[in-house]
Amino acid sequence: MNIYVGNLSKDLTDDELQTLFAEHGKVKSVKIIRDLFSGESKGFGFVEMFSNTEGQAAITALNIKELKGKRITVNEARPKTDNRKGGGKRPGGMNRGGGRRF
Repeated sequence: MNIYVGNLSKDLTDDELQTLFAEHGKVKSVKIIRDLFSGESKGFGFVEMFSNTEGQAAITALNIKELKGKRITVNEARPKTDNRKGGGKRPGGMNRGGGRRF
């Protein structure tokens, strides 16, 4: 089961998050999402657990738990969707941007 964990403290490590979730079952992987350039935590991450039962137990036990001074949000991760709207050109190739026209 893949679990989303939000509102994480910036100084929380992957190992600390794994230790927390391991109290509720066997952890397959932990990944705190970090800025590509600075390496600073973006304040959320994902934990994958081997069993759905253990994952649900972790969600129930840890949602809104205080960790390093912040109340974390824990719920089942949703599948990634690509619902971004494309920008730029409109159908027919005409760009209706706000540029000047002479």
